Amino acid sequence: MELIDTHTHLDFPDFDADRQALLAESRALGVRRIVVLGVYQANWQRVWELVRSDPDLHAAFGLHPVYLDDHRPQHLSELGDWLTRLAGHRQLCAVGEIGLDYFIESLDRERQQALFEAQLQLAADFNLPALIHVRRSHAAVIATLKRFRLKRAGIIHAFAGSKEEAREYIKLGFKLGLGGAATWPQALRMHRVLAELPLDSVVLETDSPDMAPAMFPGQRNSPAHLPAICAALADIMAINPEQLAAASTANACELFNWS
Repeated sequence: MELIDTHTHLDFPDFDADRQALLAESRALGVRRIVVLGVYQANWQRVWELVRSDPDLHAAFGLHPVYLDDHRPQHLSELGDWLTRLAGHRQLCAVGEIGLDYFIESLDRERQQALFEAQLQLAADFNLPALIHVRRSHAAVIATLKRFRLKRAGIIHAFAGSKEEAREYIKLGFKLGLGGAATWPQALRMHRVLAELPLDSVVLETDSPDMAPAMFPGQRNSPAHLPAICAALADIMAINPEQLAAASTANACELFNWS
């Protein structure tokens, strides 16, 4: 069973003590490729150095809405510089993590929107997929994506929306990122949505070190948990884990142009 973890933060200090051992363990469990996402200007270099140390890692760079207070106007032009410098590199795969977060009420929504749109424009300019953070902001994100109509679309990270919202994203060409949150027994609405999702619309992710699945409560999440997450989600979707793994891997390879 081959798997791809489409969303991690493996550069975070949480992994400093055992990162290489964890990568080896994940590989042994069938996790073939891992995407590592930048979230603010100060961690892009760290992400890139990590990714360059391992041919099975791939990088995305972005300015995450949760770190809004850390972002400066010049960071947008620096993001453009990074994308220009790395254009065509096999280990650059997307713009992200970008998006809108309405869960944290102190984050200025107008500034978030302007930043989100500027980065979607970069994704369009460089013909890259966008990896999108959405918390309590589906309507605004969908409306924005309808205006941009990205050619290569991207992934809605940690999708937890309704059937109708899933349908809107899929119509726009986006894949829905599924991970640990949906494995919890109390995520009943999400279980109903999962049961109806077309297999060609989903990709698997961990969001390591966050969003631990129900099988590993309170633990640091990691790509090594992806097979267990796949099995739990497949059970909810009433298919076998091999089916879900094969679909997710094919969908990710198609999105990122990986052979």
